[in-house]
Amino acid sequence: MEEPDPRRWRLLGLLAVAQFMLILDVTVVAIALPNIQTDLGLQRETLTWVVSAYTLMFGGLMLLGGRAADLFGSRRVVLTGLFVFTLASLATGLANGPELLLAGRVAQGIGAAMLSPAALSVVTKTFDGEERNKALGIWSAMGGGGSAIGVLLGGLLTAGPGWQWVFYLNVPIGVIVFAVLLRMLPADRPAAGTGRLDVPGALLVTAGTGTAIYALINAGDRGWFSAATLGTLAGAIVLYGVFAWVQRSVRSPLMDLRIFTRRPVVAGIFMILVATALMIATFFLGSFYLQHFQQYGALRTGLLFLPVALAAILGAQVAGTLVGHVGARMVALAGFAISALGMAVPAIWEGAAVIVTGMTVSTIGLGAAFVAASTTTFAQIDHREAGLASGLLSTFHEFGASVGVAVVSSVAAASLAGTVSTGFTRGFTFAAITAAVAGVLALVVVPAFKPATRAVHAH
Repeated sequence: MEEPDPRRWRLLGLLAVAQFMLILDVTVVAIALPNIQTDLGLQRETLTWVVSAYTLMFGGLMLLGGRAADLFGSRRVVLTGLFVFTLASLATGLANGPELLLAGRVAQGIGAAMLSPAALSVVTKTFDGEERNKALGIWSAMGGGGSAIGVLLGGLLTAGPGWQWVFYLNVPIGVIVFAVLLRMLPADRPAAGTGRLDVPGALLVTAGTGTAIYALINAGDRGWFSAATLGTLAGAIVLYGVFAWVQRSVRSPLMDLRIFTRRPVVAGIFMILVATALMIATFFLGSFYLQHFQQYGALRTGLLFLPVALAAILGAQVAGTLVGHVGARMVALAGFAISALGMAVPAIWEGAAVIVTGMTVSTIGLGAAFVAASTTTFAQIDHREAGLASGLLSTFHEFGASVGVAVVSSVAAASLAGTVSTGFTRGFTFAAITAAVAGVLALVVVPAFKPATRAVHAH
């Protein structure tokens, strides 16, 4: 048996930094929004799109990125995605009006959708058994930590050199990571057979996901049961239906729909969806509470997110070590239970310290849930499908983020308008109950194998 490449951990570090930038860019903008609005004179609707244009493209095009990695080789797709993302970050920072700002965010999302699943696919192919659990633990820590550090960094940069640096920061990091990956990324042969990229399927799944995320983003304002929200969601379901039909009739489909009949994949998707929704929802509530209700500035709010960021990294690291011994099911149950306890704290008591403590405890649990999600999803995935599985996991990560913000903004609507605190209590109560229910469901849906031992003993 050939000796594994000793540089593989360094490669993981670089890919994790790239992923970290992508996740960071979902939340780093949130704290900068009031300043961007003032500087560029944006309408409130446009402001929402500064966040949504990115998550919409990121989530919508992810399956295409994952499939492209399987067809053309991960190395090519990782480098192209990183190049597009870095260039788009520069353009967004230079924006002097809403047009370039939103165009830059769209381009960032396109770059991210190529880079994220392709990079995760490299990670799952490079590591095996117990090492893969550790690697996915580090990957998940970057994802969970990236969201919280985004709030911290957004506060520091907005209060310091200005909101443009929220985007400029990606440029030097992107250039350095690109240069090193160019040397380090192994050349990988594309999947056997002359598969072609299924463009109609890609357009349909992107339109379906985009429509669904659009409906969720606006549900808070329009009402969950308004004709506009229900009509848009129905449109998304129709697009997905046509997509499924196309997948069964073309020669080289974007995805083999039978992947959804595999229990580990479905369980992993369920966990990533719920964990991301809960994480983004609590960050949204927490930063809103601190900035608007407590009247803290961007810098102070950002600094209060430091323990939350460390908690996500800690939770993922511990889970990455434990999951091979106790199995993903127990890690998921413990993760969601800890998360429910954490969110129950601000649901019962009030105050800035209470909210930060609750979010910190909750995020330890969610960091663990992310690891359970990724190790479960990849437990029985063939190398040839690594890109597709990564794309699915990443798509539902973005879906979760949109669902979290949409649900929590309608549950806590009164408080987000800045008058009373009851909405925050309602928001955290809703999140705590959701986490508890997710823990119980994890017992039912997550298969009871230990991911590492399967991979190690499979001779």
